[in-house]
Amino acid sequence: MTKATLNIAARFVVLVLVQVLIFNHINFMGYINPYIYILFIILFPANNNRTLFVFLAFLLGFFVDVFSDSGGVHAAASVTLAYVRPVFLKFSFGTVYDYQSIKFNQTDFSSKLTYFSALVIIHHFIMYSLEIFNISKILLILQKTLFSGIFTIILCLIITILFSQKRK
Repeated sequence: MTKATLNIAARFVVLVLVQVLIFNHINFMGYINPYIYILFIILFPANNNRTLFVFLAFLLGFFVDVFSDSGGVHAAASVTLAYVRPVFLKFSFGTVYDYQSIKFNQTDFSSKLTYFSALVIIHHFIMYSLEIFNISKILLILQKTLFSGIFTIILCLIITILFSQKRK
């Protein structure tokens, strides 16, 4: 196995464990639950096999569902996120994505913030829509999506800044 493959596998395992052991137990004011496991999907290399990526996103969501007893909402949201990610890569990074040369630690902050925000909000909206599954509770869905989304975006940005590898 290459170093990149081991890095991806380690990120997968660590994010699932941190999510189910720490972040699943955080619940501020009933609306704020951080879901940092989606960092795996957000930071997955853009030039890899897309079918493998969608399958890994399913496994990621499935493991979080198993440990959270959430009935498949994380798996559905993760697969959807993995499927629509190329659209948001192109929207956020433009020609850098077209040439498959994105290095997240070398992109400007505004592009990174746009990319993270779009994916987190989509993930949370799908997840909470499936979890609540009642159109009359749309305000609750939007409230949970907004507040958890903001908290997740902030945590994901902090984590990527703290753990980014500085290259000269």
